[in-house]
Amino acid sequence: MLEQLAVVLDALPYILQGALVTLAIVGGAMSLGLVMGIPMAVGLVYGPRFVRLILGFYVWFFRGVPILTLMFLFYFGIFDLLGLNLSALAATAIVLGMTSAAYQSQIFRGSIEALPQGQLKASRALGMSDMQGVCTIILPQALRMSIPGWSNEFSIILKDSALAYVVGAMDMFTRTHFVASRTYEHLTLFITAGVIYFIITLVGVKLLLALEKKVRIPGYTS
Repeated sequence: MLEQLAVVLDALPYILQGALVTLAIVGGAMSLGLVMGIPMAVGLVYGPRFVRLILGFYVWFFRGVPILTLMFLFYFGIFDLLGLNLSALAATAIVLGMTSAAYQSQIFRGSIEALPQGQLKASRALGMSDMQGVCTIILPQALRMSIPGWSNEFSIILKDSALAYVVGAMDMFTRTHFVASRTYEHLTLFITAGVIYFIITLVGVKLLLALEKKVRIPGYTS
């Protein structure tokens, strides 16, 4: 037991450095997913038919293909064909971000469709364009309603970030596996990594829950 504890204490700083890489991947992926997911959701709800078809195919593809397959497809295939010399960290964040965009677009679309349909018509009656109505009336409400779903997406992306291992990104999982393969303390080290993943998930979800409470409008049930 003392030897196992010594191994964990010795490896902990190295593993925690990987936790920072994991957080960078998750932050990049969630941000890219947010930037892409919002206009995709608007296009899926309000866009013309050909736009909805294109976006629908995007969502179908990235939700239907395993992330591991996407990692190999983009990192060793598409990015190389495009001449993009991306680091493993950047490539992982981009692939997870594009995948997250497919899921986030559905979260935002559901929130938009849950709002009373007459709100956009009311904005037109006030002389607003559809774009102004969506940006100033629809989206602020939809984004507030999307926080619980976004919290769930954060947890999923955090777990999926461990797939950075397959392209060589030095995230927490990769570093834990690296140490375990040399010390043969797989169980102890992976339990330690699992606890850190759990703590990150717990803190992230708690922060998003606090944000949800902060932006909640008393008496507003939508």
